[in-house]
Amino acid sequence: MRIVRLLFASGLLFFVMVAAVQAALPRDPQKYFFNTTFGDFTEELATARQEGKQGILLFFEQEECPFCHRMKTTVFNQPKVQEYFRKHFLVFQVDIESDNEITDFHGHPTTQKKFFAKVAHNRGATPVMAFFDLKGNLVVRYTGATTGVQEFMWLGRYAANGLYKKTTFTRYKREMRAKQRD
Repeated sequence: MRIVRLLFASGLLFFVMVAAVQAALPRDPQKYFFNTTFGDFTEELATARQEGKQGILLFFEQEECPFCHRMKTTVFNQPKVQEYFRKHFLVFQVDIESDNEITDFHGHPTTQKKFFAKVAHNRGATPVMAFFDLKGNLVVRYTGATTGVQEFMWLGRYAANGLYKKTTFTRYKREMRAKQRD
């Protein structure tokens, strides 16, 4: 009986260790971070409201952008990032060079390229992470890659919790860094 218990405990410990390792391994952001869309963002808003999300995150990118690539391979592929953002937002990619037709959050037909120009105020820098509330209003825009997972998680919490109504993201980051040092 003692051997059976020992084998059971060893097997259980093995499975817990395997699960912990797998939870920390990077995962494909196309599958675990980004949602798929047919490009009608009025429908995506309805889905976000129905699913109890805080809003929608659009990741504006271009193919040759090294900073976009870095976000995908070092931040968006992390399970804790994927789980947090999938819980709070619908997340979609938008190609800033594409002439593919989409419908913006207010029901107007446009192209991905023109939509980006409107959201980014005609600046061509990528990536741009744009958070929209459940009415389709732009509430947070962040241009460039974050410094890493921690800063991106702060950006998500800043948007999800409506902290943009009270302070700037720069101040919020400063406060979070100060709390880490204490």
